[in-house]
Order: sequence, then C-alpha cells, then structure tokens
Amino acid sequence: MIRAVGIGASAGGLQALATFFGEVPADTGLAYIVVQHLDPTHKAMLAELLQRSTSLTVAEAQDAQVIQANRVYVIPPNRELTLSLGRLRLNRPPEIRGRRLPIDALFCSLAREQGDLATGVLLSGMGSDGVLGLHAIRGQGGLTLAQTPASAQFDSMPSNAIASGCVDIIGLPDELARRVAQIRAASAEDRTEPTASEGALLHIESDETRLSALKRILELLRTHCKRDLSLYKTSTLLRRIERRVAIHRLPGFLAYVAFLEANPRELELMFAEMLIGVTSFFRDPQAWQELQDKFLPALLRQEDGQPRRRAWVVGCSTGEEAYSLAMACCEAQESESSTQPRPQIFATDLSAEAIAFARRGRYPAHIASEVSAGRLARFFTAHEGSYQVCKEIRDMVLFAQHDVIMDPPFTRLDFLSCRNLLIYFNGMLQRRLMPIFHYSLCPNAVLMLGSAETVGATSDLFVPLNLKARIYRRSAQPMRSGLLDFPVNPLAASPRAQELSVSATVPPPGNLQALADQILLQSFAPAAVLVNPEGDIVYISGRTGRYLEPAAGKANWNIHVMARPGLRTQLASALRDAISAPAAIELPGLRSDDAPDHIVNITVQALREPKAMDGMVLIVFRDAPQPRKRKPRRSGQTPQVTPEQEEIRRLVEEIRAQRQETQASKEELQATNEELQSINEELQSANEELTTSKEEAQSMNEELQTLNSELQSKLDDLALAQSDMQNLLNSTDIATLFLDKDLNVRRFTPQATKIIHLRDADIGRPLSDLTTTLNYPELNEDARETLRTLVFSEKQVSTTDQLWFSVRIMPYRTLANVIQGAVITFFDISAAKKLEASLRKE
Repeated sequence: MIRAVGIGASAGGLQALATFFGEVPADTGLAYIVVQHLDPTHKAMLAELLQRSTSLTVAEAQDAQVIQANRVYVIPPNRELTLSLGRLRLNRPPEIRGRRLPIDALFCSLAREQGDLATGVLLSGMGSDGVLGLHAIRGQGGLTLAQTPASAQFDSMPSNAIASGCVDIIGLPDELARRVAQIRAASAEDRTEPTASEGALLHIESDETRLSALKRILELLRTHCKRDLSLYKTSTLLRRIERRVAIHRLPGFLAYVAFLEANPRELELMFAEMLIGVTSFFRDPQAWQELQDKFLPALLRQEDGQPRRRAWVVGCSTGEEAYSLAMACCEAQESESSTQPRPQIFATDLSAEAIAFARRGRYPAHIASEVSAGRLARFFTAHEGSYQVCKEIRDMVLFAQHDVIMDPPFTRLDFLSCRNLLIYFNGMLQRRLMPIFHYSLCPNAVLMLGSAETVGATSDLFVPLNLKARIYRRSAQPMRSGLLDFPVNPLAASPRAQELSVSATVPPPGNLQALADQILLQSFAPAAVLVNPEGDIVYISGRTGRYLEPAAGKANWNIHVMARPGLRTQLASALRDAISAPAAIELPGLRSDDAPDHIVNITVQALREPKAMDGMVLIVFRDAPQPRKRKPRRSGQTPQVTPEQEEIRRLVEEIRAQRQETQASKEELQATNEELQSINEELQSANEELTTSKEEAQSMNEELQTLNSELQSKLDDLALAQSDMQNLLNSTDIATLFLDKDLNVRRFTPQATKIIHLRDADIGRPLSDLTTTLNYPELNEDARETLRTLVFSEKQVSTTDQLWFSVRIMPYRTLANVIQGAVITFFDISAAKKLEASLRKE
C-alpha cells in the first residue's frame, strides 16, 4: 500500500507549499495529496506553480486515479478530493461555499483508508478547516503536523488545530517536510536493517527490553491517570508508543520511559494516544439496516405501565454510534406508527474530550457521505460548514465518561451496542466483559457487536440472531457460578481486593497451626464485615445472619441495604463518622426490629494499616448478654428500666441519627446547589462571549467581502491594462523581445517569431540558446553590455533571407525605476535599404 501524506492550506498557503516541497527528497516512497481553498470559477495554476519548487512530478488529480509514490496530486477547482481503496475520488462540494471543508474531507478519508499510517499536514490559512480531519488521523494513531503560526501568513488554521490539542509536531514548512520523510522512513513496515537514521534504534531493542519498558509505561499511566490499560492488546500499545518515540526523536523505548518520568504532560498525551477514537455514522450500513428492519420494531414495543426502553452504547467515542442508534429507533417507531416514548440511550466512553464533543452534537459537512439526504434533512440542522444534531435526537442520548473495565455497568437494558471496541482488548478481558454484558441485559434483550467481534467462549450466554451482522439475543440460561467478575472500584481489580472478595469456600490450611487458627476464628471470633467507604461489602467473617440479610430484588452487597431494621440508621451514621474519626466508634445496646429481645454491640473502625486496606472500614458485631430479670424494687431503690423505656431510648437515638444524616444531606445539597449556580453563571458568561464572537465574525466577514470587491476591481483594471498593452504591441507591428536580468526570455510579440525561432515553451530559456535569422552573433554580448552600462544599443543587421532590421537594445525599467532586464526591438528597414542601394547604383 502506497502511504499518502495529506497537505491542507488556504490563504497564504502557496508560499508555504513551495517551501515545503522545496525540502521534500526525490525518493521518499510517499504520495503527496494537496488540498487548497480555490476559487471554483477560475482555472487553477497550483500544479504549475508547485512544479517549479520540486523535482517530484506534480499533476492535477483525476477521478479514480491510482496514487503512486513520489508524486504530488493537486485538487482541481470546485471539487472535493478524497482517497478510497488506493484511488483518488473527486466529488461535487456543497453548493454553499461556507459549508465547504475540503481539507477535513481529505484528512478523514486518509484516516479511514490508512489508519495509523495516515499523515496530515496543515499550513497557512483562515478558519478552522482541517481541525476535525487532524482529530480523525490522530484518533487512528496517525501523524499530525501543523505550521508554526508565527511563520504563517494567515495563522487561523494552524492556531485552531494546535489549540484543539490534535497536533503532534509544530514547525516551519521546510522542517515539517523533513520530519515527515524521517518519521515515515523510520516506521516503514518493510524496514529490514537498522540504519543510523532517526528512529532506527527502535528496531534494535530486544522484545524483552520493549516489554519491560511497556510495563513501566503502563505503571506510570496508572499512577498519573488512574486508569489501567494493561488489558489492552500488547501490539496496539506498542504501536502507539513507537509513534510517540518517533515524534520526539528518541532512540528507543527506554529513553521514552525516562522522558515520561520527567514530563508529566507527556503522560496525558500518551494516555490520550492509547484511546481508540474511530467511528462514523451508520458504520456497516447493512448491519444497521438488518437491525432496524427485523429487530428494533419488536424490541421497542411495550405495553402500558412498562418502563421506558433503555440502551447502552459502550465506547461511543465522539457520539456517531449513539446518534445513529437514536435515529434508527425513531425511524423504527415511526414506521410502526408507535406513540410509545422514545428509548433512553446511555452512551459512554473513557475519553472526556470525546464525550464533550459528542454532547455538542455538531459534525463537519463531510458526514453527508455517511448520512442519507433524508436523514440529514430529518435529524440535522445545517450550519456554516457543519451539521447540528436536532434536539429530539440529543434528548434521547445521555453521554457520560465511563470505564467499562473498572466501573459498574448500566443494568436493566433492552439493547447493548459494543462495536469495534473488543478488538483492542486481550482475550482475558473479552472473556470477563461478556458475562457483565449478559448481567446488564434484560431477558431476551439484544446485543450488537462489531463486524470483527464475536461472543467467543461465552456462546451459551447469547443466542445468535444474525451472525453476519453480529446481532445476538441474551439467552435465558443461568450464568455459570464464578463466571461473573464484577469489579466495583479500582481496588476490586487489584490482587489484594481479590483476596478480600466474598467467597463461599476457604482454601485448606497447609499445616496444623493454620487449621487450629481457623477453628478458633470460626468458633470464638465475633462476626464482622469489611466494607469500602461506599458501604459495599468486600469480606464477611463469621455468621452475620442475625445482623444482615439480603435485600429483595437485584442482588446488592451493600451494608446500608443489608443491615436489619433497627440497626440500619445508626450504623449508617457511624460508618460516615468513622471514616474521619481517629478511634473506633461504639454503638452499644442496639436491637433489631425483627428480634427486639436480641441486643447487639457494634464497633465501627476505619482501617489505616496495612496500606492495601487503607480507607476500608471494619464492622464488628458482638452479642450482648440478656439483662437479668430483677425482683420488684423496694421503697427507696432505683427504679428498673422497663422494655418500653428502653424502646423509647432507642427510638430517640434513631431520631438523633436521622437528624444528623438529614443535616449532612442538606449541607451537601446546598453545596451542590451553589456549584450548579456557579456553573450556570459561567455558562451564561460563555454564551455572552460566544454571541460577541459571532458578531465580531460577522463584522469581519463584511470587511472581507468589501476587501474582496476592491481586489476584484483592481484585478479587472489590471486585466484591462494588460489587454490595452497587448493591443498596442500588436498594432505597432514591431517585433519585441523582453528579457529578464539573466537574459532569459520573459515575453515576446508574435512578430518576433519571424526573426527568432520562439515558441511558448521557450519562456525562461536563455537568449544565447535561441537560433535567429540575424547575422548578428554579438546580440547576447550587446544585451549584457546594455544591462551593465544602462546605455541603449542600436545596430542595423541583415538576415539570412536578405532582410534588414534595426535592432535596438534598451534596459527594462519598472515603475519604481528598477532595472529588471532588457527590451530588444526589431524595426524592419528592408525597404529603406533597397531604396538606399538603388540610389547608390544611380
């Protein structure tokens, strides 16, 4: 596959392009595709102008043309240029110029076509065209470059790209050309022998060294970003790291580890690099059509009183997949003339930037190639250069940042879509996620996977409905014991948490002492539970049936739900206080509502040691001895506490605990309300700033239109003056030859071709290389002498066909009185010479 480099430019881009290609080596093995904003009504000369700056072959792109290495393809006017299956594609752009984003269209096609081999370069220009395309390339793991804004004649395009965080390398155009050639040469797949070129040391490091460096990099990412990527496929991780190593011109993985340890900002960039952000609207159209025609209508039907249908899109990236599902659901309900409420779609992704983009719901104009015209008109609103998803669709989708590996899943789902995400996970993680998806879905709910994904070894959990479209139905077969590995928080995924997890069996002891210790613990140790700060139970010791009971409904291992009535309120208050308390909190003399005669003393203590259990809370239950019945008191004795008085005391304690909890909740709600008010004020301020920016942009647009009219008027005047000059030269019938400072041909009149053998292709040729009919071998020397002395020369010269000309050589002066060459005129004096000869004979 020929690797292509996409180059985008706009205003001021011609000079940057010429500088860029002036530094491109003659044999890089790359194809260069150039897109510039051109006037659609005028013929472009970009190919001819660029050819002067490079030894590569430069040509205007043609539809269905196969790209070749070491060639430059230039966009023609009034076309969009993209790459598909190794061929160039020319499409009609949108009719409104403001919606044309040809650079985004090219870059996005490169991202789809070439993946992590794609390269995008953004040069001088106005506006933000190219930013979304660079995001697409970077999401695939490709290389993105932008011109230094200070060096650009118009810096809007490179500045917007750099501000969006999608640019890997920033530099001058000539530097960018060298970096592209070096990095792509270093990462070539067919490299067999290492060289001393940049990045070659990557291929010298052993696999053991690279894997050791990878382990350290993942540890740094886990510490800094609080995310664990160790279950991603190793090949994917290595490719992403190789790319960052090449970008920073480092000799290898070990050097990159040291670079990461010294640069925390690079850790954030590396984490963003690891996330896969490739998606599009209605990807795999046949699968979507199959889902919409055969399964969605039945899935969305519901009887009165049933809850609203729920769906979950896992790894939604920038939202195209979630919005596609929302549109498909709307169309399915409309085809059934259903009046049921729209389903609720949860869309999640690990990338906060992708979620923020998805919430905005604004996409570039090139999505018209993915979404049908009917859907664009029905579900989108056209804006300048983009399409906005309509409010009806956006209201159906709830976006949230979520880690499918570590965070609890959504439940009671009727539909779950996880497309082209599992292919980036290793086999162990795939086997762990499938039971979680089964747990999340309701009976007979539908699961949809990507075209390259299957349910694997968990085929008993899902029944295939359409294998080609990867659509499955959740089976009613119960899940095998121990198959569900359900992490609730990062600690639950650690080795220590696995030791603390609830288990029905205890491993057999290895010796007599261990057996004795186990018997003693079971016989004499009080019942206890170990919980996390949220109250989730992670370990149970002893028999806790008197104090805890499973709640009805979906299984929930939380102490706040499982504690028996009478113990629940004070236990919740003590658990909240114990997290910050330096000592254990005692709750004596509590009674359960289910067994009022049973008295229990509870100790709640936050753990600080060992470090692996830091933050957890130990709750110990101890049965209190029953109070002995006392004889009736005599006169003067202390009155005996009756059961009714004890119950009143307990109720008073519960009321006090409830008041404390209510007060704490009130304070939290008040703080949340203040934060929301602050956010609302910030949003209002941002809205005002955006309104001001819009007005400024409209004013600037009017100024640019005025300036454009003035420039067009000047061009018309210049064209008229050029026509006048051409007519003047033709009407004088004088042969004239214009030369530059190096005596190369700049221009000539048609009459000059009768004396000097000239063609249009001779523009730029030296005067000394031309053949003439003049008997004037000193013509070149006289012209050079005229340029040196600025004194005009005039001679009468004969020709080989018996004609005579008066040859006058004069300096060419500009309006600024600068010598820019010479002008040679040829006056035909043949008639005068004949008359002179006849007079001499007489």
